[in-house]
Amino acid sequence: MAVSRRVRKIKEVTLIGSFINILLTAGKITAGIAGKSSAMIADGVHSLSDLLTDIIVIIFVGVSGKERDSDHRYGHGKYETFATMLVSLILFLVGTGIFWSGARKVIDSINGLSIEQPGLIALYAALVSILSKEALFWYTKIAGRDINSQALVANAWHHRSDAFTSMGTALGISGAIFLGEKWRILDPVAGIIVSLFILKIAWKIANPSVKELLESSLPAETENDISEIINTTPGVECFHNLRTRKIGEAIAIDVHVKVDKELSVESSHQIASEIENSLREKFGSHSHIGIHIEPFYGHTET
Repeated sequence: MAVSRRVRKIKEVTLIGSFINILLTAGKITAGIAGKSSAMIADGVHSLSDLLTDIIVIIFVGVSGKERDSDHRYGHGKYETFATMLVSLILFLVGTGIFWSGARKVIDSINGLSIEQPGLIALYAALVSILSKEALFWYTKIAGRDINSQALVANAWHHRSDAFTSMGTALGISGAIFLGEKWRILDPVAGIIVSLFILKIAWKIANPSVKELLESSLPAETENDISEIINTTPGVECFHNLRTRKIGEAIAIDVHVKVDKELSVESSHQIASEIENSLREKFGSHSHIGIHIEPFYGHTET
């Protein structure tokens, strides 16, 4: 998929999510105020955080789609990685906030303070939110996988975290409405459980981005595939100093390849070109590949 087409797809999916988030944010906050539900108001604020991540994705992914220039010889792919990190950070902050809010309400309830009963309008809003956000999660996740966009997949998980939050809110509101005053503590308890899921999701999407920003090598399986391609290329005697890393959607490969010392420069270059073409065919045309050719002096080399 061409870079410009990929960026357009990311923006299209994200804008659809933004429109739904605007409707949900307004609806949930209104329902929370009308239904006197602090949990639903908090849920609405969580949806507002989705809007912020949508904006982050649109801005940074647009930059990541730019071609390489004199200041960014490897392109702008890590802008998308940085956007993914920001999404995970917002998820972490939202999860921590929900946990803290729920914990305070539980402590207040234990100390004898009454938790206000919410209205049915808040429950209806939670159910609508669950259905909407779960549908948006699958739509965004499938699109993200199709175009290999970490930022889009990360945003999809943010949509699901909102569905989890609404699910916990719905359970809490249902308990508060139908089980009586002593069961109103279910609302903050459900919020605490949901917050732990959100924190887990935040780590799940942050972990690969952290590895990329720290220049971690590609997985062993990928490096084995690279080694096989190099070793099976005619004219290659051996190779060493293989270095790999990820740059946004693309990968970077640097390697020293040894060929017969009697070969001409042109023949050596043809071998390097064949390796490069095979690697690009396997890992994509936007892969960054650097091959350093060295003379091979015989089997006694170490």
